[in-house]
Amino acid sequence: MTNENGLTLSTVHARLFLDMIFTILITILSILLIGAILMQAQGTGLGAGFGGGGEVFRTKRGVEKKLHTVTIILAILFFGASLANILF
Repeated sequence: MTNENGLTLSTVHARLFLDMIFTILITILSILLIGAILMQAQGTGLGAGFGGGGEVFRTKRGVEKKLHTVTIILAILFFGASLANILF
């Protein structure tokens, strides 16, 4: 069987399934990314966002460094999944 676009029914089901998988993946990645960003922002005040704050520069160590790395990885995965959802 084909639909009005000439696609078979199995092709339509495959596309719908892929769309559902990408939607779930993007939702999970967005929740994890928001959580990672909020956990990083715990130590900063409102003044730090505008250049105030008065803290000296320090390197990230331990858990803070791992959280920073995880945030970058989650952002890249989110971008990739969103782009793949658009292209496929």
